[in-house]
Formats: sequence, C-alpha cells, structure tokens
Amino acid sequence: MAAAPAWAVGGADVSVFAREYEQARQKFLEAARGCGARVRHWPHPLPGPHGEALATDSAWVGAEDAARVLVVICGTHGAEGFAGSGPQVDLLRGPVPATLPRDTGLLLLHAVNPHGFAWWRRVTEENVDLNRNWVDFARPLPANPGYEALREHYNPKSLDAATLARHEAAIEAWRAEHGVHAERVARSTGQYTDPHGIFYGGSGPTWARRTSEAILQAHLARARTVAIVDMHTGLGPYGYGEPICNHAPGSERVQRARRWWGPSVTEPLLGTSSSQEKTGLTEFGYERALAHADIAFVALEFGTLGPPHGENALRDDAWLWQHGDPRNLADAQTRRIRQALRDYFSPPREDWQEAVLWRSRQVFRQALEGLAGGAAH
Repeated sequence: MAAAPAWAVGGADVSVFAREYEQARQKFLEAARGCGARVRHWPHPLPGPHGEALATDSAWVGAEDAARVLVVICGTHGAEGFAGSGPQVDLLRGPVPATLPRDTGLLLLHAVNPHGFAWWRRVTEENVDLNRNWVDFARPLPANPGYEALREHYNPKSLDAATLARHEAAIEAWRAEHGVHAERVARSTGQYTDPHGIFYGGSGPTWARRTSEAILQAHLARARTVAIVDMHTGLGPYGYGEPICNHAPGSERVQRARRWWGPSVTEPLLGTSSSQEKTGLTEFGYERALAHADIAFVALEFGTLGPPHGENALRDDAWLWQHGDPRNLADAQTRRIRQALRDYFSPPREDWQEAVLWRSRQVFRQALEGLAGGAAH
C-alpha cells in the first residue's frame, strides 16, 4: 500500500482555528483567495453581536463542470462552526487545491448558519435547529410525544438550583420508566410544536436552509458523484471524529459511504452510532436536492466533554434567549452562558484541535480517493 501523502499525517497547525466568527470568516476567505478559489458571499439579513455583517460564504476549487465534487459544510449548528472552519482553512492552505484531478471539484460552505456562529448559539435566528429543518413542510410534521411530556423540564423558566433539581428529577423519573433511548429521542430527535424550546425544527424552511439550497443549485447542478462531509461536534469520545451516515440502511448510498470511509462509518438507524435517529436532517435535504447524482453524506461528529455538559449548555442557552438578556454582552450571566456553550462545542485545547485536524485530513483524503474510484484504506 502506498504511503500516505505528507498532508495526511502530522504537521497540524492549530492557528487555523478561531474564537470569534469574524476571525474565522477572515481566515477562511484569505485561505480561499490564496489558493485561487472562486468565492461567493450569501449575505445574512441580521447583524452579529458586535454589529458585524454576517454571511454564508462558498468557495469553489476546480473546473466549473467537474463531475466529481467533495463538499465540506461548516456551521450547521452555529457555534460548532469554530471546529468545522479550522479544517476547511487547513484544507484550502494544503496541497489539495493545486492537485485536484481535472474532473474533480471542491466546494466549501462556510458558516451555513452564520447567525448561530456569530452569537455562539447552536440554532438559527429563528431558534431552529437547522439539522431538524429539512422536513417537507407541505406534509404533516413529525410528532414527538416524549418531548411534549418533558418540555417544561427541558426548558426551565429559572436556573436556580432548586428549580433545576426539580426538573432533573422529573426527567430522570421519566427516563427510568421509559428507557435511556426513549429519553434521548424525546430530547433531541426533533420537535415541531415549541418554537422557543430546544431542538425545534421550525414551521418552514429557514434562511439557512434556503441559502444552502441556492448554493447547491448554483454549484452542483452538473455534478454526478458527490461526497459530502458535514462537520459537527458534541457527541462521542473526546477528540474522535465519527462519520455518521443516516442514509437508509442497506442502501447503495450507505454501501458507498462504507467503501469510501471504511468500517468506522456508523448508522443511527441501526443503533451503532453515538447519535440516534432524527427528523429533518440536512442529509435528507441534500438527497432530494442532489437526486441527479450519486452521493454519500456523512456527518463527521467530533466528541467533546460528554454529558451532562452539553445538555446543560443547551438548556441554559435556551433560557437566556427566552428569559435573559442575550444581547447585553457585558452581563456576567450572559457571558458565562455564551462561553460555556462555545467551549463545549469547540474546546479551546490544542490537543483537541490537533485531533480534529488529523481526522479531518484523513476523512477528506478518503473522500477524494473514493471520488477517484478508490476505496478507504
């Protein structure tokens, strides 16, 4: 077996990561222009917390009519964009843009949820989890009776210790009766009835979804084989990147993902993943939008600090935007809640960042080899 290219191992430069949206955007745009990528800006209608302009930025490398395309998505879940942006910058600064085959393109979507990215939130400006928003809103929306039973406990009106203890006791009692998996489904599979609650899927396509669809139409209408890597964080072991595939079990798309990325690919629908089944995933929307192409879509999920830190960070963020003062950046409680969420989904540690870069390089390389007709090693 041939040795891996030098880019695929070692040499991790963690300066590609940022701690503010504007800094991340600047690094991305500089790297894109530096390698000759064709950049387009998709302006967001609202400003960031410091009055800064927000946008989703797309960068295309390669021939416009490329039949094979690697797509890398960053910022589906806003604050997770810090972890996704770094590997995108690393990819653009590395040797890949100059060595793409003639029939292969590279499309990077930076900050597909720029409002959440800039405000250090997981959700969009509509309080929508973008990764639950890709349902067909012309049809009856998915029901989540478990969430309805627990909604007041997932979304407390106060963060004082006694109130939180009462709600946690109620959740634990429900979990004991119905099972751990049922509680995970109730909490995070997606709900469409509580616009201010956690994991809300929306009442229609968000700005972020509509913009993503426009980018796909602009760049991938002629693509025939597409590898998609959607960068995520928060689930699984610290620093490990798990390629999660939600294609239908046994389908050609799952088989393709396994050929390209190997046996580390997991499937929530089979219970092999750190995630569980969900509704309205980006993957489902891309399947519809790219029905003309052979695709393989994985969410590359990097583990961080594990429960209960993530649940608490999301609970506190939801409380802040319902009952607190989220735009008062000088307020101590606001600062604490915002920073806790950002640091959970993008830990400010070099060991974690190095692990993210190494695994991302590996997964991107495997995708390019798969597009070229090879298989995962």
